[in-house]
Amino acid sequence: MGGERVTHFGQAEQERFFEAGYLRLGRVVSRATIQALCARIDDIMLGRVTYDEMPMQLDSQTGQYGDVPAPARTFLGATLAYRRIDRLERDPLFLSYMQHPLFRAITARFIGSEVSIFRAMFMNKPASQGTILPWHQDIGTGWGIDTNPIVTIWTALDDATVANGCLQILPGSHRFGILNDHHFPTPEQQAHYIKEEDSLFLEAETGEAILLHNFLLHRSGVNPTNQPRRAFSVCYMDAVTREVATGARFPLIFGRDALRPSPS
Repeated sequence: MGGERVTHFGQAEQERFFEAGYLRLGRVVSRATIQALCARIDDIMLGRVTYDEMPMQLDSQTGQYGDVPAPARTFLGATLAYRRIDRLERDPLFLSYMQHPLFRAITARFIGSEVSIFRAMFMNKPASQGTILPWHQDIGTGWGIDTNPIVTIWTALDDATVANGCLQILPGSHRFGILNDHHFPTPEQQAHYIKEEDSLFLEAETGEAILLHNFLLHRSGVNPTNQPRRAFSVCYMDAVTREVATGARFPLIFGRDALRPSPS
């Protein structure tokens, strides 16, 4: 866990990322900033801070992915048992974090000057809960967009450990390409591509950011501990990306006319 903070993203860092499919960036902001993000997401879950049309999803009661309730575009009540909250670019604290200079340097190298996001989402494994997320890839074809993004930055808002259901990844598996347009490999593909002995539990300390390739196979388990395991995940992509069904574009994070944090 942990490791040195990446302050410059150049050719060497890019090569390491493309070799393994992930790269630890270290803590890119202060503990106070992470604490503020944690306090803000708790306020959103408890209804003390609200935004219209912010998709929210409760956790399953069984721990099974198929039992996760559908997301709602309305507040579902004051509880810390939300599994997922989307569109956090609408919150000034989260937007400021998403526009960190290091993230700008990373996206400039992979994408260019005009960068949008597919999603900016809070992911939660509540205390003594959590949902098993099977092996999958974070790909765009099944998302209904016209290109496949490859850059996600995932940040631990709490320590992520084997005990509380941290990510398990298959290093190098991004080089397999897209296995299934709808995220989840078939049982036959899992048997062919996934060897448990080659996998890695991606433990992370509070505040640690990790660059992930969207094609990287990963999964996570439940959280039987008495503390939540919270994280923030942002998928960056070329601003020309459109929604297939509507032709709509996505929120602009970097570039001309990018979103700007407003006072909270």
